Amino acid sequence: MTVTASKERKGGFFRSLFGKRDDDLAALYAAVVDEARQPHWYARYGVPDSVDGRFDMVSLVLSLILLRLERAARDAESVRLTERFIDDMDGQIRESGFGDLGVGKQVGGIMAVLGGRLGAYRTAIDVETLGRTLWRGQVPENADAALVRIDALRERIDAVPLDRLLAGQIQ
Repeated sequence: MTVTASKERKGGFFRSLFGKRDDDLAALYAAVVDEARQPHWYARYGVPDSVDGRFDMVSLVLSLILLRLERAARDAESVRLTERFIDDMDGQIRESGFGDLGVGKQVGGIMAVLGGRLGAYRTAIDVETLGRTLWRGQVPENADAALVRIDALRERIDAVPLDRLLAGQIQ
């Protein structure tokens, strides 16, 4: 299972009945995934290059952007970006072999994890928090360097004008 933003997922029966979804945040979600898949996070900063590690990195980048949208009181965009994430995770779960009955439970669990991460990152982004959320207890020796890189990413996201961020430019 790989996290992808480039493939558009089928949105299910009801979406096909009621029309195509608003696509205005596709570029932003693609940028989230692109940033999360940058090799340096895995090769240099100890994020496990695994399904869980990739999910954790996407969750981190997504959380940084959702927190920026929260500070800007852009709730509608935050909801739509989260829906894109849900659609992607739904598709990933289905590709991994879960049937319709198991997908809802899995997606619910993923949303609980994302909510927990948002709460943790809202409070602090430090080595202790990242040790639980990004490295799952296996804190790398260069955790401080990773934290500096994550802080730089957060600062970049926060510095991009909101209209450019919403258009998918996180640098």
